[in-house]
Amino acid sequence: MERKDIMQEYFDIAVDYLSRIKTEERERINQVAEVIADHIAKDKLVYIWGPGGHSNMNAMEIFFRAGGLMHISAILDEGTMLSSGALRSMAIERTPGYGKVVIEDNRIGEGDLLIIANAYGINSACLDAALTAKERGATTIAVTSTGHADSIPADHPARHPSKKNLYQTTDYYIDTKVPVGDAVIELPGVPQKMGAISTLCNAYTLNCLIMTAAQILGERGIEIPLWKSGNCPGGDEWNNRFIERFKGKVRLL
Repeated sequence: MERKDIMQEYFDIAVDYLSRIKTEERERINQVAEVIADHIAKDKLVYIWGPGGHSNMNAMEIFFRAGGLMHISAILDEGTMLSSGALRSMAIERTPGYGKVVIEDNRIGEGDLLIIANAYGINSACLDAALTAKERGATTIAVTSTGHADSIPADHPARHPSKKNLYQTTDYYIDTKVPVGDAVIELPGVPQKMGAISTLCNAYTLNCLIMTAAQILGERGIEIPLWKSGNCPGGDEWNNRFIERFKGKVRLL
């Protein structure tokens, strides 16, 4: 039996999902990028949290990253990090009230801007974070899959007690198109699909978002500081020009 070309199939499916984001979410990305640009133009931080397991990578993707905005402040809460235990992470992301504690601990409130990037958009941590941030006066943005959230039954144990979806509770949202179950490749003799797609979709969406915001600021003639890789010539010298400006302001710097 001829072996399936996994590399080609996964590549083709990934390109299809990214193409859908490029086409279908362009208007929302441009709209949200304007919001981010307005915020950074005031020299204010943009917070991002990816509550739950692999969603934490979303915050790391655009924080302290080569070519990234220095105004990004990531929330990397240990409770939902896989490094603290995978099963523990899943249990905590389902715990009502935990997201509220994280938002309060990071003192997010009036006039702040928070991105909540969670692939599935149904668990208590991300919903409580969004609801608490809004109650405290922050503007909220969801980067999540609306289709995935809409497809999950109301009685699923991962759901927030309100049964709402993340994208329904934030001021703005961008749909990452992640399918139910995340994995997209069927293999002969293998009982479940493999090849998760969410990390690719989230990374593409978030990078497009912050680059568009930077482009808007550039068009306005506003010079913004960007990180340069410390592993290339001149990287440390470039970054050191701005460190004191953000040290103590960005919590995890």
